[in-house]
Amino acid sequence: QVQLVESGGGLVQAGGSLRLSCTASGRAFTTYTMAWFRQAPGKEREFVAFITSDGSTSYVDSVKGRFTISRDNAKNTVALQMNTLKPEDTAVYYCAAVPFPYYHTTNPANYNYWGQGTQVTVSS
Repeated sequence: QVQLVESGGGLVQAGGSLRLSCTASGRAFTTYTMAWFRQAPGKEREFVAFITSDGSTSYVDSVKGRFTISRDNAKNTVALQMNTLKPEDTAVYYCAAVPFPYYHTTNPANYNYWGQGTQVTVSS
């Protein structure tokens, strides 16, 4: 069992940056693949990025080159650095975890644990 708490959302102008952070409680953080998803109003939850226990990463095409996912296994945290933000990045961002260390999956149904979400709003 793991609990996830996100922080770092807010309002930013287009072209700006935000850094989201997710802190996981519980043990064995290194055995989890961690991910970020987002959900805009009226849309389905969308994969943004994942990072495996050994640091392998994957991103949705729309954020490649702008977003960076990272993790600190000593601090039980995963971060999402978001640069050059666009209005279409506006959404609630969720941290997610699955108890397999090297699970390459972008399907939200495969993630067992979710945070409460943090709002990111990018103004034009």
